[in-house]
Parts: sequence; C-alpha cells; structure tokens
Amino acid sequence: MAEHYIINGMIYVEGQFRTGILGIHDGKIALYDANYQIPENAEVFDANNKKIVPGFIDIHTHGAVGVDVNGASVDDFEKIGNFFAGNGTTSWLASILTDTTEQTDWCIEQYNAYKASARKGAQLLGFHMEGPFLAAEYKGAMPQHLLRKGDISLVERYQKLAEGGIRYITVSPEVEGVLEIIPDLKKQGIAVAIGHSGADYTTSMEAISRGASAITHMGNAMRLLHQHEPAIWGAGLESDAYCEIICDGRHLHPGTVRLIIKTKGIHRVVAITDSIMAAGLPDGNYHLGVNEVVVEDGDAKLASTGVRAGSTLTQNTALKKLLSFTGLSLEDILPMLTENPAKLIGIYDKKGSIANGKDADLVLLDEACDIAEVFIGGEQVRRRDIML
Repeated sequence: MAEHYIINGMIYVEGQFRTGILGIHDGKIALYDANYQIPENAEVFDANNKKIVPGFIDIHTHGAVGVDVNGASVDDFEKIGNFFAGNGTTSWLASILTDTTEQTDWCIEQYNAYKASARKGAQLLGFHMEGPFLAAEYKGAMPQHLLRKGDISLVERYQKLAEGGIRYITVSPEVEGVLEIIPDLKKQGIAVAIGHSGADYTTSMEAISRGASAITHMGNAMRLLHQHEPAIWGAGLESDAYCEIICDGRHLHPGTVRLIIKTKGIHRVVAITDSIMAAGLPDGNYHLGVNEVVVEDGDAKLASTGVRAGSTLTQNTALKKLLSFTGLSLEDILPMLTENPAKLIGIYDKKGSIANGKDADLVLLDEACDIAEVFIGGEQVRRRDIML
C-alpha cells in the first residue's frame, strides 16, 4: 500500500483537535507535527480544514439497505458495509437476532466466507448475538419459541464455527443458567451485556460482578427504575458497565439521553444504531429475523403487535442528534461512537482512536458535521465505489 499523507486538517487526538500531518503507512496511522517534511513523491490528500476523527464503530446493528443480518449472504454483508462506510461507520458487528441453530450456523458460515475474500466498505469484525438466553417478558422482537436457558455449550459451538468471531452477546441475567455462564462467556473472548430483562437490582448487579460489562439499548426492552426497586435500569446507571443508547429521538427522550450521559459520564456510553434492513430505504414493509416489520415515518414496529423493532438510524445521524440533544461539544461526543465501543469489545489496541500504529480508519467532517470523506485501512472510500 502506498505511503500517503493527509494535510491541512484538524486531527482529533486524545480528546482534542490539533494541527499536524497524518501519515498512512501500510494502512496504519503515523502522526507528525505540522513542520514535518513530506517525502517528495508521496501521495498527499488536502483535508481543506476539515476535522479528522476516528471511524465510527457500530456494535449493535441488524442490517440496512434491504439486508437483514440473519439472512445475509457474503455479498449482502458487503452491501451493508458499503452503506455504513458512506455514513461514517468503518467497523461493525452483525447482530444476530435469536434464531434457529441452523440459521445461525448459516449466518456464521457466510461471515467466514466474507472474511476469506477481499471486500469493500466498513469492516465486519464479527458478531453480536442478541439472544437466545433472553427473558420472554421483555423479548421485544425476539421469537419467544426460540428463547432458551443459559447454555455455554451452544455458544462454544457457535464460537468454534465462527473462529472466534463472536465478540459480544446480550443475555438476561434472570434466565435460568445465565448468571453461571457469564464468566465462561468471557473466557470465550466475548464481551457480555445484559438486556431484554426484567431482572431486579440485586440480580443485575450480580451479573455485572460476574463479568457483564454493558447494558443493551438502555431504557428499552427492560424493567424500569422504581424508587423501591432500581432494577436493571438502576444497576446500569450505578455500575461501571457501559450503557448502549439509541439516539434517534424515539427510543429515548432527549432528556433521558442527557440523564444517562450525565450519570454515566461520556466514557461509559456507547452510541449504537440497532438498525434493521429498512435503514437507508423508504417507509414500507420489511422484516427483522422471523418478524414482519412496518416502517412509518422512519419508525420501525412489529406488524403483529406495534412494538418498536430496531431503528432506521445511521451513525452520522446519531452523531448529529447527540450534539443537538446534549449541547456537548464534538470532542465530548466522539468517544461514544469510537473509543467506547472499541474498548467494550476489546479492539482498542487497533481501532477507536487516532494514534500511532493504529488502523487508519478515519472520517473527515465538515463544519456541519456531515461526512466529507472516509478512509478504511488507509484507503479512501470513493462514493462511486460504494454505489448500491
């Protein structure tokens, strides 16, 4: 890969924007001060005073542009990745909704084939398993007949098939067998979140003490806080666990977003999309796993019950809504889309910030915080290359 440099940009480093030159060598970042003498024959990209930030990382998404993760082929994964790249997301986890073992196996096999081929777009890092060890009462869009008790042998089988590609899992701590397997899930290299849950405060805190490190889509599909029983909501706010938030203005009121961020701090909140196949497409009829979904005015709900079922959110829109909802600076908001998800799933040594030796996954933002340019692994993503 050619050595090249980005000049005349404001680079986001360690929570602040600074001047300098950003070099890209073999897909990795090298930072230089503004006086660095660029080699004569090097390729130079002029950022034209734009802000250079780490690529966004979405660890909870079920699809986009007509593709549902549970039924995604190799080409479909690339299609999603191309769409995400155009919206500033450079890395993502495919969230498998609770499904049959046969369908889950098939999805994993498609991912393995994807890994073995050269593909454009945002890098698919592996899987987030949303289920099947979830509480029926708070199942949301999960098919109830496929929910089951905690079973580490099932996850071990999936993890072996995925060649370590399962990086994140959502479980309900009150479900039989779940508390006992949390340490074993961590031993498999899987970050554990609790969610889709009616767990009381004590059970939730016990799950966190055993190694659960996140709360899935905070405030949604869970028992809410009560002054006499804080429940999973209270445990999420009090503990050091990361809290996922969906900032589309539907899943959480702006005041709730501000409350979560103020309580947790900016370094314990992860902005996700929870997007479904309707993201990037008009209103209409879609599906999420085995469920039929109707999207009206961008709001996705189960056709059968009217229960909200994922979102049509993209991460660049989430960034803008976070800025609008909170009044915080761009510098404060960025970790929720970059550093925090990278730390949660254990990839911060490679991604999530702009630092020497890290992957050159970069987004250039204009004054309005719109996506101007995207680089993935140091390669500029050209719009004509990701046309759907």
